[in-house]
Amino acid sequence: MNFDLTRPQKEIQQAARDFARGEFDRDLARELIKKQEFPKILLKKAATLGFIGIHFPEKYGGQNLGTLENVLIIEAFCSRDSTIGSALIFAGFGADCILRSGSDALKVKFLPGVAKGDIITSGAFTEPDHGSDITSLHTTAIKKGDEWIVNGTKTFITNGDIAHIYTVLCQGDPGEKPAHKGMHLLLVEAGRTGITARDVGEKMGMHLLSTAEVAFQDVRVPVDNLIGTEGNGFYHALDFFDESRIMIAGQALGIAQGAFDRALAYVKQRRQFGKKIAQFQVTQHKIADMAVKIELARLVTYKAAWNFDQGRKIPQLTSMAKVVAARTAVKVADEAIQLLGGYGYLSDFEVERFYRDAKLTEIYDGTRELQKNIIAKSIIGKL
Repeated sequence: MNFDLTRPQKEIQQAARDFARGEFDRDLARELIKKQEFPKILLKKAATLGFIGIHFPEKYGGQNLGTLENVLIIEAFCSRDSTIGSALIFAGFGADCILRSGSDALKVKFLPGVAKGDIITSGAFTEPDHGSDITSLHTTAIKKGDEWIVNGTKTFITNGDIAHIYTVLCQGDPGEKPAHKGMHLLLVEAGRTGITARDVGEKMGMHLLSTAEVAFQDVRVPVDNLIGTEGNGFYHALDFFDESRIMIAGQALGIAQGAFDRALAYVKQRRQFGKKIAQFQVTQHKIADMAVKIELARLVTYKAAWNFDQGRKIPQLTSMAKVVAARTAVKVADEAIQLLGGYGYLSDFEVERFYRDAKLTEIYDGTRELQKNIIAKSIIGKL
């Protein structure tokens, strides 16, 4: 068993770190957050260097690499800046539905644009009355002739009001029992008549990530925009979550590392009672505990990514990675604030922003409680 990254993987990791170090300026982040402005210029720069869609096949603008390489980029970006990094890595959220389950025609039409940073995507799964439960939906897609007619509302949709395309999970036959066996997954272009999107309001963190409610009223979609096969939309969505939750684990891992790096730098230079506070044993123990949590999160996240790249779909491992990494991000960022004391509460020192950004990783793409349900079910089995 070899835990070392390959040489190409280390080069990708270093390249991502160098890019983030050179482009993710603290003052720029504050200005973008103040304006609530998505960093489109940085997205184009990242795409030009091959950081977006690196796991796409070359014919669709990628480098034919894997989920692990994607995680290395995500971790590097988010450790440098939790807010900018998160906005860039989720500019293509939902595109993997097309990559894994879409037709060749849909892949050719949309994936190269995602890899170039020209197309921002969104996954529309969550509904106001259902939350993490997507086993039954109110949003419907009824086939009429050569079109689907989509009606319904999705909420808490990442990139909802800036996306060019949505991947939308819809109920097909409302009489299907169980309901999830009659769902369809559709690609819906944002410019179609009948789509309205509005921001859900001010959030605790992730201020560069658009979060919106998206309504569909008699939206007509060509039958060829079906992703995967009719009636299997629920299962295509589960396949997507197996991958996207690893991405979120990588995001959380990067946020934890970024908060830790700032806390470590602070305690090594801050003096109190005539000594650097890194010399106090209580500080050393805090740093040690933070480092242990991050290393454990990194191991399970990398393992989940590696297994996915081997073609092994292990939902409980994916959920474990998300639970561990997200909880680590929250705890490490919290301890970072504590180590900085009053300075940790100030926006100039960034750790408070890392803390606010970290919390979302425990909520979206399935709450930590839902992940624990998945883990427990896999262990206990049918009763």
